[in-house]
Amino acid sequence: MEPQVLVVEDDATIGRSLEQALQAQGYQVTLAANGTSARRAFARLVPDLVVLDLGLPDMDGVDLCRELRASAPAVSILVLTARQEEIDVVVGLDAGANDYVTKPFRLAELLARVRVHLRRPNARVLLRSVVGDLEIDIDARRAWAGDRELALRPREFDLLALLASEAGRAVTRERIMDECWDAHWHGSTKTLDVHISQLRAKLAEGAGTQRPTIVVLRRVGYRLDVP
Repeated sequence: MEPQVLVVEDDATIGRSLEQALQAQGYQVTLAANGTSARRAFARLVPDLVVLDLGLPDMDGVDLCRELRASAPAVSILVLTARQEEIDVVVGLDAGANDYVTKPFRLAELLARVRVHLRRPNARVLLRSVVGDLEIDIDARRAWAGDRELALRPREFDLLALLASEAGRAVTRERIMDECWDAHWHGSTKTLDVHISQLRAKLAEGAGTQRPTIVVLRRVGYRLDVP
């Protein structure tokens, strides 16, 4: 079956252009002009990818992104935003977006991003990962340290899932930025250090004799170790 793509864009010209370009790539496309219609379409389709404009007429696109992510953790969300400040992009990513493109954008670049996200393995087929006292449910996007569930933001969960998949092995900063942010991220990588610091603090609160810790590898990256 062709991948289902939901485009949420209130600008009719941009919306039609995206719809036609994505259909030409062989995707099934549904176009929504506002958040309300996007909600209905999302519930009906549960698409493989959402292209979401953050500047919607009836609601904050960041709030809608957070809502869609909570409803379907495995769906890829690519946000379109005219907000180019780094803090605005970080807010969108932390709301659950997998990637972002700033307006005005080049159609070829956006289509390339879409292809990348639709090629990635669907998280629904993954089950649970157990590393020491740490248990991660990829499908539900939940994690436990011992018997305590960790309160993780979307980016923190992505970081933890990646490090757990390579437990005991070094994961470079470049790979983390590529897989948990985006290969075309142009902001400061200091945001990675902030997320790692917060994640380390949350892991430190967990109980158990095999509590994983994140080791900082200077000039390299990070490693998840289990005693």
